Amino acid sequence: MFESYTIKDIAKALGLSTSTVSRALNGSYEIGAETKKMVLEYAERINYRPNPIALSLKEQKSHSIGVVVCEVANNYFSQAINGIESIAYNRGYHVIISQTHESPAREEANIQYLLSRHVDGLLVSLSAGTTDTSQFKYLHDKGFPIVFFDRVAADIETHKVTANNFKGSFDGVELLINKGFTKIAHLTNSNNLLISRERLDGYKAALDKYSIPFKPEYVKHCDHGGMIQEEVELAVNELITMPNRPEAIFIASDRLTTSCIFVLKKSGLKVPNDIALIGFTNSDVAELFDPPLTVIRQPAFQMGQMATEILIQTIESKRPVTEFVTEQMQTEIILRTSSNKI
Repeated sequence: MFESYTIKDIAKALGLSTSTVSRALNGSYEIGAETKKMVLEYAERINYRPNPIALSLKEQKSHSIGVVVCEVANNYFSQAINGIESIAYNRGYHVIISQTHESPAREEANIQYLLSRHVDGLLVSLSAGTTDTSQFKYLHDKGFPIVFFDRVAADIETHKVTANNFKGSFDGVELLINKGFTKIAHLTNSNNLLISRERLDGYKAALDKYSIPFKPEYVKHCDHGGMIQEEVELAVNELITMPNRPEAIFIASDRLTTSCIFVLKKSGLKVPNDIALIGFTNSDVAELFDPPLTVIRQPAFQMGQMATEILIQTIESKRPVTEFVTEQMQTEIILRTSSNKI
């Protein structure tokens, strides 16, 4: 363990006032050259380092960014965080990451903790259970920098970075239709999330384009976003035990996609022989699944980078920011075996 010294310790050792020591360390012209030399040499000898928390309180800047996501292990968010860090550290900011595990209560607690650490701004992707965004509205109204990414708050006018969820969903369902499937189910997250509603709209629009009737019983919501395996098992089992069982499942999120494959395997159904699959996922091992998985991939790394650039610009703006942007990035379909009609 090393011993931590303060300005008071230096002042006491050298018989100087704390203000004189502070000015000397900061190179003030008010302090004579001899005194400055004595203070700097002593500080070097005891390996004095300024307290970053004390500095942040003094400067009202901590040069840190708070990040709130549902789960770091989620492939999309792990890639987005890599993008966030790639920009933040190059710009001199530290990143503090917190996980909500889809809990609004934990989300609120995480926000309070990050604020207590004096973060300069927040990058937020809402939890699946969040319906009350009042804490974010309060901070935003006070001028605190917030950028939402992926799972955004529809009712707050601030900076947002999203994927084109409607088109990604539309393209995925259209691909299945063009493969010859007409009975297509949709496994999705909580309807609280704007991305869930946008992806459901894309699913419905693709069916409508090809005059395929929408069946509400083919849509299953998992309110915990796949965090509770039993919830996914119940939803998938309800689909595969229907008298008029779907021929394919379009899945709206990363964790749900991998969880669904596990449930189908457990039930003895083979993909794509018994049921075809396509899903939103950024998993780097999707091609190693058996069979390789057709996916809709979001530009997660780039979304993380863009959100961070916008946040730092907001933090460093000399004037209050009153105009806000929503950046929408395109998804990509990667075609593999799981969506084939056998």
